[in-house]
Amino acid sequence: MAIEILAPAGDYETLKAAVCAGADAVYAGGERFGARAYAVNFNKDELLSAIDYVHLHGRKLYLTVNTLVKEREFADLYEYLIPFYQQGLDAVIVQDMGVLDYVRKQFPGLSIHASTQMTVTNVISAKYLESLGVTRVVPARELSLSEIQEISGNTGLEVECFVHGALCYCYSGQCLLSSMIGGRSGNRGQCAQPCRLSYAAGKGQAKDILSLKDLCTIQAIPDLIKSGIDSFKIEGRMKQPEYVAAVTGMYRKYLDLYLASGGEGYHVSEKDIRELERVYQRRGYCDGYYYRHNGKEMLSLKRPKQEERTERIGERKIQEKVNGKMMISAGKHVTLYLQSGGKDAEVTGPVPEPAASQPVTKERLEKQLRKTGNTPFAFEEIEISIDGDVFLPIQAVNELRRRGMEALEEQILQDFRKERPDNIRISGKEYIQKQETDIVPDCMEISVSVESVEQLEAVGSYTGIHRIYVEDALWAAPGEREKLQRQLLRLRDSGRKVYFAMARIFRQEAKDFYDKHFMELAELFDGVMVRNLESLLYARKQKPEIPTATDSSIYQWNQYAKDFFGEFSPDVVTLPVELNRWELQELRARNMELVVYGYLPVMVSAGCVKKNTRKCDGRPGYISMTDRQNKKNIVKNECLYCYNVIYNSAPLMLSDQYRQVRELGVRSVRLQFSTENEKKTREILDLYTAAYQRGEKVSAPKGDFTRGHFKRGVK
Repeated sequence: MAIEILAPAGDYETLKAAVCAGADAVYAGGERFGARAYAVNFNKDELLSAIDYVHLHGRKLYLTVNTLVKEREFADLYEYLIPFYQQGLDAVIVQDMGVLDYVRKQFPGLSIHASTQMTVTNVISAKYLESLGVTRVVPARELSLSEIQEISGNTGLEVECFVHGALCYCYSGQCLLSSMIGGRSGNRGQCAQPCRLSYAAGKGQAKDILSLKDLCTIQAIPDLIKSGIDSFKIEGRMKQPEYVAAVTGMYRKYLDLYLASGGEGYHVSEKDIRELERVYQRRGYCDGYYYRHNGKEMLSLKRPKQEERTERIGERKIQEKVNGKMMISAGKHVTLYLQSGGKDAEVTGPVPEPAASQPVTKERLEKQLRKTGNTPFAFEEIEISIDGDVFLPIQAVNELRRRGMEALEEQILQDFRKERPDNIRISGKEYIQKQETDIVPDCMEISVSVESVEQLEAVGSYTGIHRIYVEDALWAAPGEREKLQRQLLRLRDSGRKVYFAMARIFRQEAKDFYDKHFMELAELFDGVMVRNLESLLYARKQKPEIPTATDSSIYQWNQYAKDFFGEFSPDVVTLPVELNRWELQELRARNMELVVYGYLPVMVSAGCVKKNTRKCDGRPGYISMTDRQNKKNIVKNECLYCYNVIYNSAPLMLSDQYRQVRELGVRSVRLQFSTENEKKTREILDLYTAAYQRGEKVSAPKGDFTRGHFKRGVK
């Protein structure tokens, strides 16, 4: 395919500005299921008109359906999408694997693009998505050019990458910070951007250490093209038309310049760089992760002075060239023939009257026909044939032009229309009713996850613990392997199942480690916990029979997603942490595992707080980060895989919610330890074994804690 410039459109005016500025395609959100819940979005009629508008001008429109979808919402998905599908929608952008599976089966011929919210980080998951019928992938923004090139060169997928606009500090799709602080979930398009606030790391002065500069790659276009990127994506569905038009126009200019010259002497003028800065920059520009894994130079520690731009740009108009032929002769109906882009239309008008004094002229007819106004067309050539002296009212000419343009529009758009599929799958509500009744267990298993040998030693003395998940990075830590192996042997001898937990992000560092050590780990442990699609696919390829647990970051918010991942036959499925207990009941939580304690990870980032505030010493560990309300978030630098994990400031605590948890019918509950020392680990184990094993009534503990989303959920 030709390299595409893909622009954002929050409303109709912005969409037209993008098309007029040279966008090959636009992406937009409707009234539901899109990851910009607080932005202006298209209503149904506007979106239907927008689909026609882009097609009349030879462009495309992609609809964002890139939120995680709750069980009760699935019943509405078909009727939401069907009018846009029939109108000729070019593609949907999705995050939820249940949505992906549903769309590919329900809407034949509709292209599916894997959203950056899927956190696709390598060719393993990209190839798998291609096998499912996905046509395009938007990989994680953190990937380097070489990683992108590997995906592009080893799959048949189109690769779409962000080239301009805001950057998130967290891997997209892995952020729960806004969700846990105020209930506004990034997975639901409601992010309140708490990462843009100031935080103090350790004893340092509060700075914007989680806020990145905006991305600008106008000078990197040659490298982006060489890496195999097919679509240059501009971020900004919440931006004004002037911004979208200016940025789109600039990338259009320099992409065309590169393609015309073959890259020889490619150079971006200082004037155009200043123009991009003048249009909008939050806190300066950087070229993102394409050339680096992370770096302090990417942080926007201070906001630059913003110049005001007052020039209006959404006011442009674009029209397609039309050739016309008009034939008039006495005693016959007037005929107008139109042709544009390989399509043609013919309409007839009244029979002209004999001219009493002023016969119609070619000049007058052509002048009137060229008044195409706000139609998508403008005449290039007009041929007019008049046989005899006849009179034709101007009103008749106008009506003929209007009907001719409408007929031509219809001919062009007819190729995009689709029939309504007749294989409608049962709705979400009916699906729920078909499930067998839950059997509430007499008792629940207790699982534990640990991130230190100290925690593992504490857990070892509790006989009621059924399954233990151990961070595999512990096994690789200097001096820890022998102690870990001794503990594992004791635990396995006592009948406990011990799984190793794979990396939260699976990039080259993880692949290199697992290529060397996965089979060794698989022999040492009883099973594996996976936290992303890449790890799931990798583990099953290396050892198909290995018992597998999927963590909550493998999102299963609806029955369709559960069915999809059920094809992998996981032994344990962890419930989502953003659903409340009523929504978990709708999801049919039977035989699943619920996290009931822990400092939940709220960010996984390629950026390193320690490196940016102190220095990188290559040693894993923890530092603290304090917000404006003096709440502390612990930050773990996981050096083996080179990412940070930021934990919530308060632990999830459901020790006194035993009855409500039991009503869900879950198979097991999990205590998720992170930074707790041995004493604290034992305190928590005592509390939960009393409540969840012996059925004792316990009170809510003292101190700062959260119920997470168990009661409130997210909108």
